[in-house]
Amino acid sequence: MSNALNLIEPQVVPPLHPEFRPAVLANRAFVEATKASGEAVPLVIGLEREGGLRSVYKTQVYAPDSEMAAANLVYAERLVKTLLWIRGGWKIIVGGPEEIGRHIQQAYSEGGARSFDAELMGGVYEEPFTVEITDADAVGEPREQSVRIGRHLEGCRIGLDLGASDRKVAAVIDGEDVYSEEVPWDPKNQSDPQYHYDGIKDAFDTAAAHMPRVDAIGVSAAGIYINNRAMVASLFRGIPEDLFESRIKDIFLNIRDEDWPGVPIAVANDGDVTALAGAMSLEDNSVLGVAMGSSEAGGYVDAAGNVTGWLNELAFVPVDLNPAAPVDEWSGDYGCGVQYFSQQAVVRLAPAAGITLDESKAAPEQLADIQEMFAAGDERPQAIYETIGCYLGYAVAHYADFYDIHHLLILGRVTSGRGGQVILKKAQEVLEVEFPELAEQISMNLPDESERRVGQAIAAASLANLLLTGVDQYATA
Repeated sequence: MSNALNLIEPQVVPPLHPEFRPAVLANRAFVEATKASGEAVPLVIGLEREGGLRSVYKTQVYAPDSEMAAANLVYAERLVKTLLWIRGGWKIIVGGPEEIGRHIQQAYSEGGARSFDAELMGGVYEEPFTVEITDADAVGEPREQSVRIGRHLEGCRIGLDLGASDRKVAAVIDGEDVYSEEVPWDPKNQSDPQYHYDGIKDAFDTAAAHMPRVDAIGVSAAGIYINNRAMVASLFRGIPEDLFESRIKDIFLNIRDEDWPGVPIAVANDGDVTALAGAMSLEDNSVLGVAMGSSEAGGYVDAAGNVTGWLNELAFVPVDLNPAAPVDEWSGDYGCGVQYFSQQAVVRLAPAAGITLDESKAAPEQLADIQEMFAAGDERPQAIYETIGCYLGYAVAHYADFYDIHHLLILGRVTSGRGGQVILKKAQEVLEVEFPELAEQISMNLPDESERRVGQAIAAASLANLLLTGVDQYATA
């Protein structure tokens, strides 16, 4: 009995990572094989999140008595992991063969392979994490909710974009950026909440000093935010749990209340703001934004121009199903986006490109060194960016199985300089060779340098709606 997926070698091989085995190719081959076998049975995955919202994904697997049934476990486990971090949820409902349900239960139990994910999701939604097993037809119907945010530029607004290595703030008056600045900081390695409080407050104060008043505040930040509260964020990884609860969860609301009580505020995941910035710039919708910085951030604006309330935490979504794939140091999982679309990916690939980096430097500085090499005519980084471009092409096709994508927007420090164009060109090649239907459907966009630097902060400034009387406005996770 086979217990492994058929891992398909890509037609466009990443030059520095020939062992890469794209999730999209393995998943599609698995589904096609179940159809051809005549032994397919339905598998329905439901994910419940806040307020009774439910996402539902339908697929098929081998029947439990099939000789190939053991392969179901690998397929289902990677699929559930993907759905959990794209859609979000505190409860997974597995509708299908009982063996699959038990496998998922074990993986997400204490001490299980996915215990990290279960613990984080329980904290995000403030509910005990649960895996329920049922029949495929008993999972229930989806209950989704999308919300229109952003595109509000009237009045005097603060827009703040918090990254892991710098923070960008803009003062925006009636849609015009009247002042912006970019300040380095190192939030991940700080255990004192006051460091974060002071940095965020300083950014707010700096922008406010360039306007006659403050009418609204918008924040774009890496992490998961629900109702403007920080639930889980790599920016605050160094904060002890008790201080996170007392000093970080309501940090944006508390800073707002100190100087501007009553002013509307909206806090959103930086990936969603990336997508919003793209939708505003392109004047179109169905936009998936991917920001490549210290990690990978994702965000989505649907066909109606709304955000979905899904997590879109693409850093944790598996894109490489080779069991020997690079492992994420935080979650302990293999093949996830954080190791493929971030400065970590660039640094990881450097030795294979023949580049020796200064180990005394942090990753952002090492990335900058590689970018300087490339700008100066050293062609060794070319292979690094082509490799990431291959990753991206296959990942976009993978994401397209879960999102309706008409536009892909990529930005972040990794895409700065010559490297961004190399990444985009290689990703386009992958779509044309392997997924011609997607090459026709999806346009790939790379903002210019000025948009990359401050566009996110300006889009963040547009988040809060002055027409709403409540100050704690909706902000998607």
